[in-house]
Amino acid sequence: MKSKIKIELSAQIPVYKQLIQDIQNLVDKGVYRDGDYIPSMNELANELQISKETVKKAYSILRDKGIIGSSQGKGFYITNNGQNKIKILLIFDKISTYKQVLYSSFIANIGENSEITIRLHNQDIDLFEHFIEENLDKFDYYLVTPHFPLRPDTQKRVIKNLKRIPNRKLIILDRYIEGLSGNFGSAYQDFEQDIYNGMMEDINAFKRFKKLNVISMSGSLYAPLIEKGILKFCTENKINVEVHKNINTNNIQKQEAFLIINSQLDSELIELIRTAKTKDYKIGKDIGIISYNESPINEIILNGLTALSTDFKQMGELAAKMILEKSFKKTKCNFHLIRRSTF
Repeated sequence: MKSKIKIELSAQIPVYKQLIQDIQNLVDKGVYRDGDYIPSMNELANELQISKETVKKAYSILRDKGIIGSSQGKGFYITNNGQNKIKILLIFDKISTYKQVLYSSFIANIGENSEITIRLHNQDIDLFEHFIEENLDKFDYYLVTPHFPLRPDTQKRVIKNLKRIPNRKLIILDRYIEGLSGNFGSAYQDFEQDIYNGMMEDINAFKRFKKLNVISMSGSLYAPLIEKGILKFCTENKINVEVHKNINTNNIQKQEAFLIINSQLDSELIELIRTAKTKDYKIGKDIGIISYNESPINEIILNGLTALSTDFKQMGELAAKMILEKSFKKTKCNFHLIRRSTF
């Protein structure tokens, strides 16, 4: 069956531009609707007696503009009724305070010309596989936080599923996966090296205390990597350090610092603050408190909670920039010690 696409070979306008304009016009008139398939590159080239490369160039531009999409094994189809909206799927592990910073930054920078869908896999690999299977070829871009247990079998499944997403559509956030190759985009943190570098920003602040207590609960996927960076820093700088798996209120002593890995305002941090107040310790002077990962509320609680954190705002900005500029890169985000009154 002949297509509805027409060109004029004798016209001075380049053929690929004619193809772009005619397909756009057919969409605007409602002849082609969202989800309708259009001829393959070979089919259209043969029908119009033009080169396949000319069709390929036109289709590539139309895809970049968000007018058409492609589905492996099925071909090219119309997207968004020609409204040029960028369809983006965010597959996050969960929405935490710092993920909210990332998300808000991304939304602020991506602009209004986008449709955002969010799915939360909650670190469940089965659910993640379901989201990938359900949404393949339905979005222009896929932003993924691939936070799952570090067991080899689970990580193998993570990589297998990420490979199903075309590189030109995939942006991985918050973690770099060594075993995944390709020209996908990534804005990430290096858990072991970042914590080391962040602590190195103010060695004297850590030496001010007799001991550094690291509260590392089982809920943190990357606690072993973070602990490794902390222990390296403390060994090199001769700082007394001890890693705890729970808070023992009897062991909270003056002139000791506490670094809580899990997150802000969790039970460990609350218990630590409650005990310090009971013992009439002045936080920031008698004991030090540091939270892992920055959150807007850190500026308010305890007159300012010190944090060691990657820059989640920058992470969102980088992801949006890659999409808008269609230039995918792998960039490690900034990580800093943010000194406030608690340390």
